[in-house]
Amino acid sequence: MVVHAHPDDEAISTGGILARYGKEGIRTVLVTCTDGSAGDGPGGVKPGEPGHDPDAVAAMRREELERSCRVLGVQHLELLGFTDSGMMGWAQNDAPGSFWSTPVPEAAAGLVRLFEQYQPEVVVTYDANGFYGHPDHIQAHRITMEAIERTGIPNKLYFTAVPKSWFADLGNRLKELGIEFPVPEVSPEDAAVPAEDRASGPEEWGTPDEDVTTVVDVASAVDEKYDSLVAHSSQSDNIFFLRMGREAFGEIMTREAFVRVIDDTSAPVPEDDLFAGLR
Repeated sequence: MVVHAHPDDEAISTGGILARYGKEGIRTVLVTCTDGSAGDGPGGVKPGEPGHDPDAVAAMRREELERSCRVLGVQHLELLGFTDSGMMGWAQNDAPGSFWSTPVPEAAAGLVRLFEQYQPEVVVTYDANGFYGHPDHIQAHRITMEAIERTGIPNKLYFTAVPKSWFADLGNRLKELGIEFPVPEVSPEDAAVPAEDRASGPEEWGTPDEDVTTVVDVASAVDEKYDSLVAHSSQSDNIFFLRMGREAFGEIMTREAFVRVIDDTSAPVPEDDLFAGLR
């Protein structure tokens, strides 16, 4: 079971494992927590701009998510139905029904039911910072931890990760291709840090390599992973990896990395399989 915040989040960090393990006959479940209504509207129109209809955006992104799941072979798509909270500091953070503003015990109730229904052996979600500070990613982490505490499920829990060395390698390869590496939005926490002291480039981003416990080879599913991103075409302005093109993507995005946080199997690390110790 993979717990993500928005439609399209499933593609880049977990599309490979969803497709690979589905091909191996393992039941795959994607939980998407929000409706994605704070995403781009037609023509790239942003929330709050004329022509942005949150309900229409949510409906469009639901269709794209279902298409992505078909591409990845996801067997079960579960929607928690919360309203997209937007980026940290946006007005949508505090809107009634937003994922971010919902108390964690209440927000976790639906996920608790899904844990009890599916009994997942392996769960994957974000770390406590939501990887880069997005409020809905942070909340997805929080409700996952709450559901684990309340159910004692799963056997293994992983946080998505990108090793620092991978960011550096990616930055170098993109320079060769003449593609500018995107600079992420500055979180409120980082905004309090003088600009000269902030992480300055791809080599500074990501998870320390020594913290990464698990690297899964997803080369056999890299086409599905790319096509999953293509399925989310309405968000193409925000999906940097589509700019790489299929060939470069297929060269670079053949591995997915994780930090193992919970394990009752005693499987040794480093490992190359999320199901090590379970089969």
